[in-house]
Amino acid sequence: MTLLDHLDELRTVLLQSLLVAAAAAVGGWFVSQRLLDLIVAPMTAAGQQVYFSQPMEAFMTRMKVAGLAGLFVVLPFVLLRVYRFVAPGLYPRERRLVTPMLLAAVAMFYAGTVFAFCVMIPLVVQFMLSYATETMRPLISVGAYFNFVAQTCLAFGLAFELPIVVVLLSAVGLVSARTLLSGWRYAAVIVVVVSAVLTPPDVMSQLLMAVPVMGLYLLSVAAARLLERGRRRDGAGGGRLPEDAG
Repeated sequence: MTLLDHLDELRTVLLQSLLVAAAAAVGGWFVSQRLLDLIVAPMTAAGQQVYFSQPMEAFMTRMKVAGLAGLFVVLPFVLLRVYRFVAPGLYPRERRLVTPMLLAAVAMFYAGTVFAFCVMIPLVVQFMLSYATETMRPLISVGAYFNFVAQTCLAFGLAFELPIVVVLLSAVGLVSARTLLSGWRYAAVIVVVVSAVLTPPDVMSQLLMAVPVMGLYLLSVAAARLLERGRRRDGAGGGRLPEDAG
């Protein structure tokens, strides 16, 4: 394919992704109220309500819910279209590496968002609301609360990509399992600092992110070691595979 053909294919991929995301967002509008009730459930479980202080705030929040729900649903399709665009330029051995990595990245992102929504957010809401007193009552706007939930879920979704990044770096030979394991103290400090930046300013939120992410780091070290052993076995068995020749 020529450069213009590649650009035309890229335009098709982007256009299809935008159309599918827009259609999913429109569909998300019809269930946005139910989704918003689900998002607000930790507040209602704590005996609190959310409010809107501006005429457009409730409407705009439902629009955001519909848009993010649509993106959440169509994310695998968008990544699949992007992968199909770049796959012809990959060698067979590279495709065998990228394909499971892409599937694992999507699964880990969803796992991170589910963990944040089902575990962290209810605990953080309970902890934050415990500071209320007889003279100081919470009055939380629906827009601010939704932004908090969305940012927290996004932060955890990205944080759960750590094993994918580590294994990918190990696969291309930039880091080794031995280096990762010997540097776990530095990794722990980085994880704590990043958790402090991405989560609300309280110790519970930071620990709820730092502990599982550190566990994922150690898991990724084990995966990198298994990958290195497999690479050494391939080298001992004759090196390159037949389809990689030429």
